Amino acid sequence: MVQYGHVVNNALLMVMLGHVFWTALLYLALTIVRAPKVWGLGAQADGSNPWAEIEPRVSANLSNQFEWPLFFHIACVIIMSGSASDSPVYVWLGCVFLTGRIAHSAVQILTSNIRLRGLVFTINFVSVLGMWCALGYSVFL
Repeated sequence: MVQYGHVVNNALLMVMLGHVFWTALLYLALTIVRAPKVWGLGAQADGSNPWAEIEPRVSANLSNQFEWPLFFHIACVIIMSGSASDSPVYVWLGCVFLTGRIAHSAVQILTSNIRLRGLVFTINFVSVLGMWCALGYSVFL
C-alpha cells in the first residue's frame, strides 16, 4: 500500500489554512460593512449605513464559521496525528468542505434563498460527516 501520510497531512493543513483565511476575510467584510455605522466612514448623506441590509447576513455567516466547521478542524487534527492520514479521501472531502463553505457564504450573504442555502450547507455537512465516517472506519476496522 502506498503511504500518503505526509502528502495528506500537508494538503489537509492547506485546506484548514484556507478556512482560516476565509474566516479572516469575513471579519474584514464585517468591519467594512459596519464602518458607516461605527465610524461614519462611507455613511450616506443622511448618516445611514448603505450596507445595513447585508451587515446582519455577514455577521451571521461569520458566526456560522465557528459551528459545524469546528468538527472539520477536530477531524483534521485527529487524522493528521495518527495513521489514518494515509488515505487521500480526506483531502478530497476537505476540499469539498472548503468549497462548500465559500459557496455557503456567498448564498447566505448575497441572497435570501433559504432552500439554496440549505442545499449548499448539506455539502459541508456531508463532507465533514464523511471524514468522520472514514476516520471511524480506519480506527475501528
